[in-house]
Amino acid sequence: MQVLGVVGPSDSGKTTLVERLVATLSDRGRVATIKHCSHDPDLDTEGKDTARHRAAGADATFGLTDDAGWFATGADRSLADTLDELAPEYDYAIVEGYTDADLPQVELGGREGGGTVLQTAERADDVDLGALVEALEDTDPHETLGSLVATVERSAQAERAGAIATFTGRVRTRDAPDDEPTEHLEFERYDGLAADRMDALQADLEAREDVFAVALHHRTGVIEAGEHVVFVVILAGHRESAFRAVEDGIDRLKDEVPLFKKEVTVSEEFWRHDR
Repeated sequence: MQVLGVVGPSDSGKTTLVERLVATLSDRGRVATIKHCSHDPDLDTEGKDTARHRAAGADATFGLTDDAGWFATGADRSLADTLDELAPEYDYAIVEGYTDADLPQVELGGREGGGTVLQTAERADDVDLGALVEALEDTDPHETLGSLVATVERSAQAERAGAIATFTGRVRTRDAPDDEPTEHLEFERYDGLAADRMDALQADLEAREDVFAVALHHRTGVIEAGEHVVFVVILAGHRESAFRAVEDGIDRLKDEVPLFKKEVTVSEEFWRHDR
């Protein structure tokens, strides 16, 4: 799922730009939007019952309508949680107003955001929409294990598959109980070459007999201890083929794809290849 943040003052036309983006991107795929609210909006628009549920202690409530519409309320939902939930079903997410979020962003009205700047403009009408969408397509997608599983399950050969094997790598805090804790890792990749190697690895795995689809993803940037960093997902006819391919996939990804890792502990930081 490609994610774009739109940041700017209230009079810069943020919502207008979101509307233009949704109209354009909906021709390419499914689009979701997320808006930051500085107050607590009354989300219980379908009646008073869910408010009574929350008052009784429910952490989240869901209302479903006869025509498959729905609404939800809950106290604890972060931007990251929401993007993770959307990723398996949507191709694009437009995020309005999260200025400090580390996302690809378009900045309006002189407002500076916390992510990678794709375009700046004084007002929404000044944005080059075509150039912005082209730049968005070149950014890293927001992937989760669920979104990658959904990708392989859309394979034309999915009806022949009886197995999905997955590997998820996470940032380990320490190797042993008395080790100094790792706070986060930072990954950089050799642009161009890393993508080529990843594509070649995926093609090699998919060329195997009984393997029908493969999805690989390695995050870059700063990844905190405990967070997921790399995924390998294999759709295969049988479990033996799936297990072998997922093991070979992660081993070869680590050996063949040029990624550089900086480790930051509580007292030092260092590039792993220097050690």
